[in-house]
Amino acid sequence: MNRREFIKVCRALGIIMPLQPLLNACTNKQSFQNDSTKPVIIIGAGAAGLVAGYLLKQQGISIKILEASSNYGGRMKRTSNFSNFPIPLGAEWIHAEPKILDEIVNDDSVDVDIDTLMYDPENDYALYEGEKISIKEVEMSEDNKFVNSTWFDFFEQYIAPSIEKHIVYSSKVKSIDYSTDEVIVETHDSTHYASRVIVTAPVKVLQQREIHFTPELPKHKQDAIDKVEVWGGFKAFIEFSDKFYPALIGFKVNPPEHGEKLYYDAAYGQNTTHHILGLFAVGAGSTPYVDLQKDEIIKYILNELDELFDGKASTYYVKHITQNWNTEAHIYGAYVSNNEDWEKIKNLGESIDERLFFAGDAYTDGKDWGSVHAAVYSAKRAVKDILKS
Repeated sequence: MNRREFIKVCRALGIIMPLQPLLNACTNKQSFQNDSTKPVIIIGAGAAGLVAGYLLKQQGISIKILEASSNYGGRMKRTSNFSNFPIPLGAEWIHAEPKILDEIVNDDSVDVDIDTLMYDPENDYALYEGEKISIKEVEMSEDNKFVNSTWFDFFEQYIAPSIEKHIVYSSKVKSIDYSTDEVIVETHDSTHYASRVIVTAPVKVLQQREIHFTPELPKHKQDAIDKVEVWGGFKAFIEFSDKFYPALIGFKVNPPEHGEKLYYDAAYGQNTTHHILGLFAVGAGSTPYVDLQKDEIIKYILNELDELFDGKASTYYVKHITQNWNTEAHIYGAYVSNNEDWEKIKNLGESIDERLFFAGDAYTDGKDWGSVHAAVYSAKRAVKDILKS
């Protein structure tokens, strides 16, 4: 059973993923205390790093977030320059109930004003390998889309304002020494001292040994890091002067467990008259695009759409934008394969010696991974463990 199938079974049985209990555990002050000279240091300012910092700050815990790039957000990248609504170049859908947005904020006094919507099975349909199918047959039929917003916008509005002053940008971590009670974190130009450290760097960063650990990570954890498959990732958005496509266009990836590829109406439900088609491709599904030169990518995309829609793609083409996650600095890919072994994922998420913690979409308990809400789940678990330590 892969990740998506597991989630579907949980939904069918009415099983709620244990997000709220972890949130409740972060509601009241805990016994853990630190001081500003030895904060909890968080490596990475993506979804998990931001949530971990936000929750720790709610508890009055001193934090410092070291971010290798010049911006927060990680794989929640978006652009506002392509159309009259924000375009999510990274994380896009909400693979959970929309109430997770309120749960992330974890503050009853804050009213989260974010609109979302689902596909309409009565009026929407999909093409799969050129054949018309019901939207109910598509795995994404129960997922939610942001309306004139993105994951990045949500974090920018509700999470980042209270913690951005604690983020040190362009601060790439070289080593973490957790051999004593005081954890020492070295970057390219400075030394930081921490009471605890939460690592949220993408798995590819650890696979490439960009961070050196002292002592070395336990063998079972290092093996999990080295052996999990991280899918490559590619996204594109193409504007057309007319709409000629359905809500979703699916393609078979061979073998199916090696990736995914999907075109979708990116303007669906948005307050816009623009016609924009998105392309989401990971694993083997992304290979044709990441291997092409930039000027060849749009030709390839238009050709495969022309075959489905009798040349309309080339006729109505206006402009496009692409995002190759394989070449994104400090990230180098999309996310861990949906079909990875859950025990490897569990090993990725385990903490070490009550001083070194891991959080992110891949560093979970093995029940779910590869999404923003999974990253949130893991961040909350790390915070809970720190508060108990």
